[in-house]
Amino acid sequence: MPSLFAPLDLRGLTIKNRIVVSPMCQYSAVHGVASDWHLVHLGSRAVGGAGLVIAEATAVVPEGRISPEDLGLWTDDQIEPLARITRFVRDQGAAIGIQLAHAGRKASSYRPWSPVQGEVPRSAGGWETVAPSAIRYGDGYPMPAMLDEAGISAAIAAFAAAATRAVSAGFQLIELHAAHGYLLHEFLSPTSNHRTDRWGGSFEGRIRLVLEVVRAVRAAMPDAMPLWIRISATDWSPDGWTIEESVELARRLGPLGVDLVDCSSGGNVTGARIPVGPGYQTPFAERIRREAQIATGTVGFVTAPEQADQIVRTGQADVVLLARELLRDPYWPLRAAVKLGQVPAVPPQYRRAW
Repeated sequence: MPSLFAPLDLRGLTIKNRIVVSPMCQYSAVHGVASDWHLVHLGSRAVGGAGLVIAEATAVVPEGRISPEDLGLWTDDQIEPLARITRFVRDQGAAIGIQLAHAGRKASSYRPWSPVQGEVPRSAGGWETVAPSAIRYGDGYPMPAMLDEAGISAAIAAFAAAATRAVSAGFQLIELHAAHGYLLHEFLSPTSNHRTDRWGGSFEGRIRLVLEVVRAVRAAMPDAMPLWIRISATDWSPDGWTIEESVELARRLGPLGVDLVDCSSGGNVTGARIPVGPGYQTPFAERIRREAQIATGTVGFVTAPEQADQIVRTGQADVVLLARELLRDPYWPLRAAVKLGQVPAVPPQYRRAW
């Protein structure tokens, strides 16, 4: 089996190691436009030795933002500020991807450090949210409007249009966000999708939107460009989305052109009891990889180089995505290389310190 520092070939892209910067919202954009903060945030993780850097959840429409300060890719004016970032990251030897997203009923919220929390009212720049069904996520969240057929078609088209812009901006990989209680996950889960039409009800109906978005985005991408998808492998709720459904969904995704399933969990049911601990989501990645015969990634409380290396070496997942650990230490990959007996790919500007 490969190690944490073995390259990974996906379609026409070679990722130099199996360490991936997980998409992490920075809530620092203005009208969806990337700023210097995004350049430094993503660029420093590329300098730090990650094989792949994935830009945060990027809204495909303005109403798909989690907060008013989210990144967006719904207009051509947003392409060049992102292209500046992709050029820098690629120059450091890292690959760069972007996560395309629609926040659904969890949109129009204040960013985490705002002195006010909950729904952003219209008077303060908020907007109407949408969802598969008119079911509020929880207290403090807006009541969403149920998407009709025209709205669903528009959402599919928006994902495809954003993918086209992502290609123009120089991204080498696209990940679809179908996790954490956002729009695509909302359609998957019976706790948030109470529809009785072709977009709900049975498993086949609830997965329909994800499959249609995958088809549309794959058609908008070059064949040599990998497509990933992040899912919540379980809702951690007895009446919610399950790992068994995730396995079956993954079986459908591979033939449609998805190259890797990024396995997270939760986010769609308030009050869910989640047994958080080191590598607590890795068993989901391992099961989907084994039963659906598709590459997977794991994320969540992976902090030690030996832990990450073992995950890859034992075939539990093909890549390890790090989030908070890379916020604490952008140079974790370089330190991990040293600890695992590898030669770290230190930039020449920093070699005097190594």
